Amino acid sequence: MTKVIANNRLMSIDVLRGFDLLMIIVADRFFYNLHAAAQTNFTKALADQFEHPEWIGFHLYDVIMPLFLFVVGVVIPFSLGNRSIESGSKFTLYAHILKRFIILFILGWIVQGNLLFLDISKFHVFSNTLQAIAVGYLFSCIAYLNFSQKGRYVFFASCLVLYAVLLSIPDFLGHHFELLPNKNLPIYIDQQVLGRFYDQTQYSWLLTGLGFTATTLSGLFAGELLLSSNPRPKIALYLAVIGVFGIGISLLIGLWHPIIKKIWTSSFVIFSSGISFVLLALFYWLVDVKGYKKWAYPFRVIGLNAIAAYVGSHVFNFSAIAKQIFFGFEQFTGAYYDAFCDLAGFAILYFILWYMHKNKTYVKV
Repeated sequence: MTKVIANNRLMSIDVLRGFDLLMIIVADRFFYNLHAAAQTNFTKALADQFEHPEWIGFHLYDVIMPLFLFVVGVVIPFSLGNRSIESGSKFTLYAHILKRFIILFILGWIVQGNLLFLDISKFHVFSNTLQAIAVGYLFSCIAYLNFSQKGRYVFFASCLVLYAVLLSIPDFLGHHFELLPNKNLPIYIDQQVLGRFYDQTQYSWLLTGLGFTATTLSGLFAGELLLSSNPRPKIALYLAVIGVFGIGISLLIGLWHPIIKKIWTSSFVIFSSGISFVLLALFYWLVDVKGYKKWAYPFRVIGLNAIAAYVGSHVFNFSAIAKQIFFGFEQFTGAYYDAFCDLAGFAILYFILWYMHKNKTYVKV
């Protein structure tokens, strides 16, 4: 659907979303290929930060997916608040929420669920960031429409505590579980429920919905703070303090309940949400408080068309397209040709997004 962007939205939200999308659609491949060519300690350190840890721990790449969910949560008070005023009907709101949930799930199948293979043996029911967003968005919206602010805080804490307790149960249905790869309760539930459609990875999806919801709710709380009557500098300070506090608390909790992105532990939710709060504080302070906006334009172009950028970058291999266009450049770039084509492919995608922005065409669900 094409829609003109509302005038009252904060630019920093779109800029932060664009920054996150930039990391998703080009950074990991670029730094991997850069290190493959350069083979230095510095490029290795960069490439390592754009790979997930084997199990316990945290790399820069691990914040990308939760930041995506977090920003979705930030927008909920803005979007549902406006829709509540316009429609005046909860039925209309629920219809919109359910429609968006379904579209995100289908797009997830297209992007990573192998729907376009048209081969049932390659199909995965639940195996993508967009589907995690769909779950977090659905339950966060329900909480926003039905709970008081205090009730939402209780719901958030309940998700984290319940999930942590379930992960700590050593024996369930005659099976022994630990927080180890392929030997944990979330993976077991995925295997039993999804059966042949389980994606055969170390990532969990169904029970992890508690964590997806909590991450999206953390963004919702940030969105409510952005809409508060506090002065903007004070809002930026509050966001930063909450973020630093969350990071500190998560590190303490992590001594007992480790930070594991692949099964989205409660400590990972708090840690990644803390980082997301700090990043939002930084972008909000720079763009909406201090008014430094010119540098942010490229990120905003991406952020305003997040769905088009994400789906397009996964359905179409822009690096391969760049290789067809710039095939003669290999003689000049040598070992750096793949890294060059990653940047060139991103430039092609960015041009498409810029052209859409110039014509005020925004893909929304």
